[in-house]
Amino acid sequence: MALPTYASPLERAWHATYLVICVLVFVFLISPILVIVPLSFNAEPYFTYTEKMLSFDAEGYSMRWYDSLLTSGMQASEAVRDGAWWSDLWHNADWVKAAKNSVIIGFWATILSTILGTLAALGLSRPEMPWRRTIMAILISPMIVPIIIVATGMFFFYSNPCAIFGFGCGRLTSTYTGVVLAHAALGIPFVIITVTATLSGFDQSLIRAAASLGANPRRTFFKVVMPLILPGVISGGLFAFVTSFDEVVAVLFIAGPDQQTIPREMWSGIREQISPAILAVATILVVISIALLTVVEILRRRSERLRGVAAH
Repeated sequence: MALPTYASPLERAWHATYLVICVLVFVFLISPILVIVPLSFNAEPYFTYTEKMLSFDAEGYSMRWYDSLLTSGMQASEAVRDGAWWSDLWHNADWVKAAKNSVIIGFWATILSTILGTLAALGLSRPEMPWRRTIMAILISPMIVPIIIVATGMFFFYSNPCAIFGFGCGRLTSTYTGVVLAHAALGIPFVIITVTATLSGFDQSLIRAAASLGANPRRTFFKVVMPLILPGVISGGLFAFVTSFDEVVAVLFIAGPDQQTIPREMWSGIREQISPAILAVATILVVISIALLTVVEILRRRSERLRGVAAH
């Protein structure tokens, strides 16, 4: 924001200081991410910048670690890259399996958390809802309670979910269902907060107007309410997807060998075999996160415009 022409010298000095502080905070937050990206192209198996990289020598840079993401775990990684090679990649590559698990689990966790979180936000936004603050605190508790405590509780509960009723009904640990439910529970608070913030600017007179024109509650919701809060719902769903995509602690406790996700694979790689391929994965995740955040920002601005139109 530009200073007015009549600003005093003190105000100009404070404005310059404020800009410097903002730049320093931005550099502090973004530097760890920016460091990873060039290192993922390191031609040497090191986690540090080599002399060739610092001198911008082309020989110091390579795509070998991105290629290793594809070939790790394949039965015939050195074969000709024809249809059989790509089939081998799709079915046997470790990182491809982890990526497929992350997408599948993230997709269903996002669907579940978006539906449940939106319904909860709609209920909490109603003024006649009793104990709203208490219910809100309980629903967003997975965001506040340390994840290690939440994951431990999920592990013991999912080991025998029907134990509280006095009988056994099988376990949810080491199953896709258990991991999806765990990730959905972690994503619901983000959906609730995002949709609740969108509903705070919603004009309730539109609902009464729709009712006066003969629309039933179902038609009013899908024709009036949902189009206006849709950007907030999608934003909450994207936050839930990112939460699921990046979650590792709950996966460590609940997932089995068949449900290994990208963060879990990165954790195993760091513990068992340190390789710059992890930096390549981190770079890809950074690109995905930036793309999702861009979509969220676009939806946020669209939601503001819609609320502005509704306010008139």
